[in-house]
Amino acid sequence: MPEVKRESPARLIARMGMLTALSAALSFLEWLLPPIPGLPPGIKLGLANVVVMFTLFCCGVRDAFVISALKSVFVFLGRGWVAFTLSLTGSLLSVAVMVLVARILGQKRNYKLISVFGAVSHNIGQLCAAVFVLGTGGFLWYYLPVMMLSGVVMGIATGIVLHVVSPVLEKVPLFPKRIPDRV
Repeated sequence: MPEVKRESPARLIARMGMLTALSAALSFLEWLLPPIPGLPPGIKLGLANVVVMFTLFCCGVRDAFVISALKSVFVFLGRGWVAFTLSLTGSLLSVAVMVLVARILGQKRNYKLISVFGAVSHNIGQLCAAVFVLGTGGFLWYYLPVMMLSGVVMGIATGIVLHVVSPVLEKVPLFPKRIPDRV
């Protein structure tokens, strides 16, 4: 049986630290930007999710869940527990759905399609958390069509961004030379 070459702990920590910092910085940057005129409240591009998707396809499922959770911790530090709850719920559901869609698609992986499913499920997760946290009952569900449409549009946008930046990120020595099929 051939010996499996294990990654050094230092290399793993360096890669996860870099991805977490990039995800947290993009999340913070997006929070600082003013709302785009004409867009409904709460609609954001989701730039930090590009890092989560890259992690999913480059490093694997476990690392994507870890980056999502750590990104949410930074949201907690900057914006409090309600934002943390919304971020964590949306992020974890998003990663789970992206894993499912990627496994269904197999070798015919389409990053824009996976991103759309991830963005829509992120919004659904956030709405579920908002209903729970605010204890408001169902009136928030009236916002679901807006969140679904924005998830499709922003999912396409983040899928395009992932497609554009992946070749650049793959050149970083901490990452494999090509995105493996680990999902």
